[in-house]
Amino acid sequence: MAEINVDHSKYQNIRFDIQDESAIMTDILETIPYEYPGKDIEVEIPTSEFTSVCPWSGLPDFAEITISFVPGRHLIEMKSLKYYLTSYRNVGIYQEHATRRILEELVAVSKPKWMKVEALWNARGGLGTRVVAEWTGE
Repeated sequence: MAEINVDHSKYQNIRFDIQDESAIMTDILETIPYEYPGKDIEVEIPTSEFTSVCPWSGLPDFAEITISFVPGRHLIEMKSLKYYLTSYRNVGIYQEHATRRILEELVAVSKPKWMKVEALWNARGGLGTRVVAEWTGE
């Protein structure tokens, strides 16, 4: 079989524009009152459209994210959540860090009794990642 030489040097300096974490619109998050405090419900918010980028290569990372929580006195306002999650689109952030940051910022704004963020990151190079971050009210 003939040897094939391929010059990969053209890929060495390719880098896509990457925003830093200051682009994440934390201040856009809002809540609305939960009208039944003391009567627990579990809220589950799934999305299959989450995107950030690898801070190393700038290539996109796609995830299915499910946010589950038991509200205290506040619910997360959905439009603000959509804008918040979309603001990650070009941010260079590791998958594990994005998952944890989402949890911490949502807990800070909504003050739930319990919250979990689960992210199923699409496979790259044959490896997918499942990251679960949970807050138990402590």
